[in-house]
Amino acid sequence: MEQLAFTAFLNRLFGAPVLALLLRLHVHPKHPATPITNAVAMEILVVLLLTILFIVLRTRLSVERPGALQHTMEGIYGFVNNLASETISHHPERFVPYLTALGLFILSCNLIGVVPGLESPTAVPMVPLGCALFTWFYYHYYGVRENGPIGYLKHFIGPQEGMPLAVRLFLPILLFPIEVFSHTARVLSLTVRLFANMFAGEMVTLVFFSLVPLGIPIVFEGLHIGVSLIQTYIFVLLACVYLGEATAHEH
Repeated sequence: MEQLAFTAFLNRLFGAPVLALLLRLHVHPKHPATPITNAVAMEILVVLLLTILFIVLRTRLSVERPGALQHTMEGIYGFVNNLASETISHHPERFVPYLTALGLFILSCNLIGVVPGLESPTAVPMVPLGCALFTWFYYHYYGVRENGPIGYLKHFIGPQEGMPLAVRLFLPILLFPIEVFSHTARVLSLTVRLFANMFAGEMVTLVFFSLVPLGIPIVFEGLHIGVSLIQTYIFVLLACVYLGEATAHEH
């Protein structure tokens, strides 16, 4: 794939040390002369842009005269807070910062491909996989923290109280491997859903731009924006659901 201008800029500045680090880790990049890929470069750009956005927002915070940017961010935070409150029963407010940051990162990665000369890093499998793995470890960590190791493992063996002895003995044997497989499949589900939709959107837009440079491709850019919003919402919603299940107490 053709190297983007920002990717080339990063490779000129940091290509040599990045290559040396990868080789020390016994990782051999496909293109040693340009070890930083487009997807990594776009992630870095998104993080830089979001950091600048947060700094500007912090310097303009006002109780008496909030600006448009503050209203927008408060709206986003409130939307995520409501979503978390509806799906997480125990202290959902502590997860809102992570869920908001996750949503803003994914949405920015999805939408940056609309800008000419840039690409959506979520159209590359490793980026959605990273978000999925981080979310997977995050909700398991809070599940163990909330219920304790033994209490959290009870989520994997089904209901025990009030059940006959035979059920309490054999139900865990049946359910435990199913639950383990189900939780492992969540990583694949989150990754494939986000990657497939963004990759398809990128390819459809690229094809129509190559066939009809004006007019019709604008419709597909609008579709790309719509898909970006929907996929971000689904990813954050599923993260809320998983957190709600992990932190729920046995009754």
